[in-house]
Amino acid sequence: MNCGTVLGFLPDRFLLSGLEAVGDDLWRPLTSQTDGRLYRMCQNYSGEQVCNWMVPEHRQSVFCDACRFNQTIPDLTVPGNKALWQRLERAKHRLIYSLLRLGLPLISKQDDPETGLAFAFLADPDPLFAESARAMTGHQHGLITINIAEADDVQRERTRQTLTEPYRTLLGHFRHECGHYYWYRLARLTGWLSEFRQRFGDERQDYATAMRDNYQHGPLADWQSRFVSSYAAAHPWEDWAETWAHYLHIIDVLETAWVFRLRVSPGGDRDEQMTSEPDFDPYRSDSLERVIDHWLPLTYAVNSLNRSMGQPDLYPFVLSPPVLSKLGFVHQAMHQLATTTP
Repeated sequence: MNCGTVLGFLPDRFLLSGLEAVGDDLWRPLTSQTDGRLYRMCQNYSGEQVCNWMVPEHRQSVFCDACRFNQTIPDLTVPGNKALWQRLERAKHRLIYSLLRLGLPLISKQDDPETGLAFAFLADPDPLFAESARAMTGHQHGLITINIAEADDVQRERTRQTLTEPYRTLLGHFRHECGHYYWYRLARLTGWLSEFRQRFGDERQDYATAMRDNYQHGPLADWQSRFVSSYAAAHPWEDWAETWAHYLHIIDVLETAWVFRLRVSPGGDRDEQMTSEPDFDPYRSDSLERVIDHWLPLTYAVNSLNRSMGQPDLYPFVLSPPVLSKLGFVHQAMHQLATTTP
């Protein structure tokens, strides 16, 4: 904030570093952890200022590991769209960071049209965003579409109130939709679907009918005992995507707590169930139980902090035993996908 040093995120090192210019378009990180490697700014950094990720000098792409997945961006000739795009990119970059940390397969549709991943940020002709709008937020065959109105806080809050959703965020959308993408990648693995159906139900039930019933009649009366959210109760696919998103919520927040060395111990060391001091990297943890043991006390604390500021709970969800079982399956599936998929 004082010295004006240019900063850039190095995705191959997972480091945010100060940079010094070398020639016309190359930059040398000021950290000593790059072995003298030089970088270029992502084109969306140097050109549009919607990204702060760097591209290693030897790479041919002008885009970074996050921006190379963009298929469609908002029309920047429309006033206000660039600000919406900046918000979309912040959320998408955090998602890609998590996927890279987990070691999940990441290939763009440009490189593999059949199984690759891409993002399309679209606007609807109707300025009043609704779930029935033509620019639908969703996933289809590896293409994740986000209605750019979701980046407008007022529009998103209106939709949140209409649909009675306690938690609706841009990052949540990205994490949820990528869960749908990876479901299809996982479904190719031998024996995986049978295990999935044991926990989440049979995904072969008619999706359109299930969603229509959800919006017309509301969720199941006992959804809180078996699902992480009311929307998860609509269909096994949505249950999977919601659980996947919550897993990413949990490990990313815990990583932040670990880096900041946060300690929560309201009852002192006498009450282990209320104590959390993450001393491990949750992205590399083999034990979901260890993750949850630290997550629950942390949520009690941060929810209480939010209430002290008159804000809604940061994490307004209850993790019932069936939900914890599903989270365990997601944890197992992620590690399986990271180690078995080419």
